[in-house]
Amino acid sequence: MNRLRSLLLLGITSVGLVAPSRAEAEPDYDIVVYGGTSAGVIAAVQAAKMGKSVLLVGPDQHLGGLTSGGLGWTDTGDKSVIGGLAREFYHRIWQAYQEEETWRWQAPSEYGNRGQGTPAIDGANRTMWIFEPHVAESVFDSFVDDFDIPVWRDTWLDRDQGVTLTDSRIQSIPFLDGRRVSARMFIDATYEGDLMAAAGVDYHVGRESQDTYGEQWNGVQTGVLHHRHHFGVFDRGISPYIKADDPNSGLLPKISVAPPGEFGAGDKRIQAYCFRMCLSNHPDNRVPFAAPAGYDPSQYALLARVFDAGWREAFSKFDPIPNRKTDTNNHGPFSTDNIGANYEYPEGSYQRRREIIEEHERYQQGLMYFIANDPSVPQEVREKMSSWGLAKDEFVDNGHWPHQIYVREARRMIGDYVMTENELLKRRPTPEPVGMGSYTMDSHNVQRYVTPEGYVQNEGDIGVSTQGPYSIALGSLLPKEEQAENLLVPICVSSSHIAFGSIRMEPVFMILGQSAATVASMAIDADQTVQEVPYPQLRERLIEDGQILDTDSLPALRDLKKDYPGVLIDDTEAVKSGAWSRSGSIGGYIGLGYLHDGAEAGVDKSVRYEIQIPESGEYAIRMAYTPSGNRATNVPVSLRCNELSFQFSVNQQRLPNLDERFQRLGTLKAKKGDAVTITVTNKGADGHVIADAFWLAPIDREP
Repeated sequence: MNRLRSLLLLGITSVGLVAPSRAEAEPDYDIVVYGGTSAGVIAAVQAAKMGKSVLLVGPDQHLGGLTSGGLGWTDTGDKSVIGGLAREFYHRIWQAYQEEETWRWQAPSEYGNRGQGTPAIDGANRTMWIFEPHVAESVFDSFVDDFDIPVWRDTWLDRDQGVTLTDSRIQSIPFLDGRRVSARMFIDATYEGDLMAAAGVDYHVGRESQDTYGEQWNGVQTGVLHHRHHFGVFDRGISPYIKADDPNSGLLPKISVAPPGEFGAGDKRIQAYCFRMCLSNHPDNRVPFAAPAGYDPSQYALLARVFDAGWREAFSKFDPIPNRKTDTNNHGPFSTDNIGANYEYPEGSYQRRREIIEEHERYQQGLMYFIANDPSVPQEVREKMSSWGLAKDEFVDNGHWPHQIYVREARRMIGDYVMTENELLKRRPTPEPVGMGSYTMDSHNVQRYVTPEGYVQNEGDIGVSTQGPYSIALGSLLPKEEQAENLLVPICVSSSHIAFGSIRMEPVFMILGQSAATVASMAIDADQTVQEVPYPQLRERLIEDGQILDTDSLPALRDLKKDYPGVLIDDTEAVKSGAWSRSGSIGGYIGLGYLHDGAEAGVDKSVRYEIQIPESGEYAIRMAYTPSGNRATNVPVSLRCNELSFQFSVNQQRLPNLDERFQRLGTLKAKKGDAVTITVTNKGADGHVIADAFWLAPIDREP
């Protein structure tokens, strides 16, 4: 809310009132982006592209945050919803790996083309999704160089002094080195949300209760064991006590004495942090693991019991990136996640955060040394771990250790609109979308405690599919107008704990960084608050710049739908049950690919398409699929509309009879507004099942 409107609300309505200027002096910049993360760089680039003077400033010495800090095995979900400057980043990564000298330690043919669901190297779309840290950093540096963006590195917000506000408008922000910068608009692109907090914007730390937003997967989740990151993987429980099964002997390290809390209740705990180490097994590029200062092998006594119980998955998240390196992530009941050691980090002083980071470094460096050297570790595990070490050519100014800790969650704004699992699971529509996410709602463990039965257990690890891509609301980037009218927050967005578990992926942060800068630029042009920017114009600009906001804005689908009268609905708009994979290996599909039920024999899966009839009339029901000899000849398809129910059996080995793309299943008479549900399952199918698209074609316009 601007100052004039504030005065009017207070009853100051003098005819002679003149609205004061929004700043005492001309601002130094149009837009200041605080935080050199991936979102920060992309926001600064978008601001420059829109003709704004912009400063990128933050505590970072290296640009790119976690994307250049070790997370090279990109967590993307559905890559088809990554557009705009985020996709440009991955295109630049692809360009870098077209250069022969980039492949220093490995030939491209030796690396192959491994990835998460889709190939790491997508030559058709000139993108690459898996990369080395130094290559990512060079791309971020090239971005700011190309647009001549000034960067203040290692520059820390003076959180004690706070920002200068006039009513709800930030005028300037101070730094510990004595400098101060003013701007028309500000973007907080830090993982911690320090600028947001200093401006007095509402936020939350920890897990909300299930009742807060009507969610199933929020709050304390005792007994919920979704992955293999818990002690329930063993037939018999693991004793938490120094002397096994003797409570009087005390607890082993890294186990909390506190009770876990009531199921579904909120708490102040946050999901665990770690470093995404970049390791190498090339003899000429490997730095052996060394014991950190203060190394204490007793800190890993619980891990020794895990190995004694038969655990042999220590290398399951050594995900391969180019040049014989890894992006190494947490895996298992006792791994790189330092569970429970980060609770004070979000609100901590800079000194306290440094202490927490150093504790995480000691823990994780000691963990690697322990596994490679301690006699309590099985010999075959020690020998294999000893063949690995820190990559010598990465993080060379930091002892080859990542410069960015994985802040999976810190503060989360409570803004204009709160994203929850209900939006991600499509239980209700998302208003005014500015980007899309698609990754599983993923929370790492939050605590390690002792069960009533006297065993150790982890809690908080959740993995729930979003059943396809989902939209992210503009309001989740905006503070409440009365609190900050010229600030946007693309990382610490307004969302619940469990919704943030999916939104928190690096490609999504880049997407939201671009959208935030677009809002800021348009607000400057129209002399508006960020909350006043009209969404129709914003949407038009975002789509023009390549952003994908919802399934209607997917370029391939948007163009296709113009050619198909009636209703065309793609698998990207459907709700999945079970682990379907996305494929495009056989051409002729609709949109960006199709869903494949995979190789899990006997596991029932389904895909549900929900349609609202646009006009009363008779429609031909058409199903798109790509035929193959390994497809099922009896794919079950059901359709429901009001009280009507139809069952079809589709032979997906046979070529579809309309343009070799669609198979006509039957006809349906329906009224405008009728809800139609079409479900494809693999239950009882005699081969692989494909779910692509459905087309309800008006009979009077049917080909």
